[in-house]
Amino acid sequence: MIEVRPGGRRRIDRVLNPGYVQGLGDLSLEELRERRDEAAQEETDLSYLRRLLHARIDIVRAEQQRRSTGGQSSIVEQLATILSDNALRPARGSGRHQALEPSRAGEHRRQAEALVGNSDLTDVGSHSDEKLAEILRDYGEEESSVSARRREVQAVVDLLNSEIATRYRDRTSLVDDLLAAERARDDD
Repeated sequence: MIEVRPGGRRRIDRVLNPGYVQGLGDLSLEELRERRDEAAQEETDLSYLRRLLHARIDIVRAEQQRRSTGGQSSIVEQLATILSDNALRPARGSGRHQALEPSRAGEHRRQAEALVGNSDLTDVGSHSDEKLAEILRDYGEEESSVSARRREVQAVVDLLNSEIATRYRDRTSLVDDLLAAERARDDD
């Protein structure tokens, strides 16, 4: 489960600290953007972990389905189909386009594998029905936790984006200033 530690040093601890979104009107536009970008990166990382968990859930469910229907082919033989079926389903998320890459991919893979004591899911056929049900339950609980934290982070991103949009709408910040700042950064 993903726990948020008040006063913690991790990015998720900062982003989900209530003080992160208090007094937004007092922050400079640059500070708002920095916070929004930090929160968006956390959302990207949580989305990546969630996708890893979904893939593992799909593998376990496919093995359970194979057993219940008496299927003969191994899950390894079906792996490409299992994972691509998940990718082709309608999105269940926020519908946000993220141009960011996960910053902690290896950490998230280790976290997903640790849920089942580093069980090798390439050989799900070696697990008992009870063990598969336990693995599926563990992955499902973790996915629920990750999804809940992701929604919380999305709410933070939305608040920050709303404050930025309000400043542009009210003309307290100008798009021309943003473009000039970005050009200056590109020149450096």
